[in-house]
Amino acid sequence: MDELDLTAAESKATYEEIKKYVLEHTGLKVSNLYIAPVKQKCGIIERVNYNLPKSENSRQPKCPPEKEKAIKEALEYFRMI
Repeated sequence: MDELDLTAAESKATYEEIKKYVLEHTGLKVSNLYIAPVKQKCGIIERVNYNLPKSENSRQPKCPPEKEKAIKEALEYFRMI
């Protein structure tokens, strides 16, 4: 088999793998709350979130540009984008 013969499940990295890659290559710690919106910006469709906030006024933290860039690099490394 070629390296390019990946199934959809094999080409997806977990949040933990993305966090580990970013920490090892940039020294930045990123949270799931930063990874999710970056994946959405890149067009990666996530499953439906059933754990919705109780209040409508809840805010999601804004991802700093340097962390967003590091997360995108990790997504490229794992061939997700």
